[in-house]
Amino acid sequence: MLHGVRQYNRLVRPDELSGRNGRPAPLVAFAAGERLRSGIMSFGITEFVKRTATAIALASIAFLAWYIRDFFLVLVGSVLVATLLRLLSEPFVRWCRLPSSIGLAISGLLLLAVIGGFAFLFGTQMSSELEDVFRRANSATKSIADVLQHSQFGRLALSHMGGGSFSLTSIISDVLKLSAHFLEALIFVVFAGVYFAAQPDIYRKGACYLFPRPSRPMAEETLDDVGRALRLWLIGQLVQMCLIGLISTIAVWLIGLPSPLALGAIAGIAEFVPYVGPIIAAIPAVLVAITKGLHPVLWTVIAYIFIHQLEGNLIAPIIQRHMVLVPPATLLLSIVAISLVFGSAAIVFAAPMTVIGVVAVKKLYVRDGLGQSTSLPGEASR
Repeated sequence: MLHGVRQYNRLVRPDELSGRNGRPAPLVAFAAGERLRSGIMSFGITEFVKRTATAIALASIAFLAWYIRDFFLVLVGSVLVATLLRLLSEPFVRWCRLPSSIGLAISGLLLLAVIGGFAFLFGTQMSSELEDVFRRANSATKSIADVLQHSQFGRLALSHMGGGSFSLTSIISDVLKLSAHFLEALIFVVFAGVYFAAQPDIYRKGACYLFPRPSRPMAEETLDDVGRALRLWLIGQLVQMCLIGLISTIAVWLIGLPSPLALGAIAGIAEFVPYVGPIIAAIPAVLVAITKGLHPVLWTVIAYIFIHQLEGNLIAPIIQRHMVLVPPATLLLSIVAISLVFGSAAIVFAAPMTVIGVVAVKKLYVRDGLGQSTSLPGEASR
């Protein structure tokens, strides 16, 4: 409306309406009205074109983001690798007073040495135990299938599971087939993570340049907050994985199950995925216990339930109190949402993506947008 008045003032001069130039005032008013109408229509068409172009651009960006959704998973994985390398190099930089590049190189070599040493010392035993776990799991699944074949409900259930022919190794092979580019993505994740860790300032400033100049300080501060939160989350997650892996190994060893080292390793690695990981880790343990009898099965189920309760009520709260606290319902719903958008393989990065989202919302919306007091991981409460 205000723009229309300005258009009117620009197109219609007062002397034209008064008829001072010799033309009748009604004709002058009519001509001025026509020019005003054409100006308003021109403005309306221009505004419509701008809004349409903006809507198309936003829709295109959303479609492009969905089309390259795997890129976001690789990006998150690369950031985690970089965070891990920077975390390992911190003692050399802080305590030994070494340059950041040298500390990073030492941390990378140390990580490779630990992985290589573990593979040299336990690789053969771990490989044989994993083979034993898969063999016993397949034997247990066949036994379960034979039992189900003797009941109508069991036959109906087997008919929906592929005609009664299923095994743990076939499920794992199917999962690997679904991730045909897993090795390629892993290579990109590792190398990109090394570059991120070597020169984090360059990439942080480059990301800030994508924002308008007035918003760059806020973007840089948000990236620092997200990086600090991911660092704390990764520390807590590594501690939690080691504890659960150790406790699970001791538990299955006390029960008398074969291959306790492999089962404990599976439980520790699966702990990286909250809620879903412990359930997945319990499946091979129960299947192995089935080959030993009823009592080992009961003790295995009790042990894994106890470990899960111990983790949820003691280990995780203590770690999260000092690291990063994400509400359980938020994390669980995020796992569901991320798996729907990015696929089932994305649940591996569901927790760090949730941490990124929570920190961004608290920083940009709650604190800067609403002006409310809220604390972020790694800083004092405000």
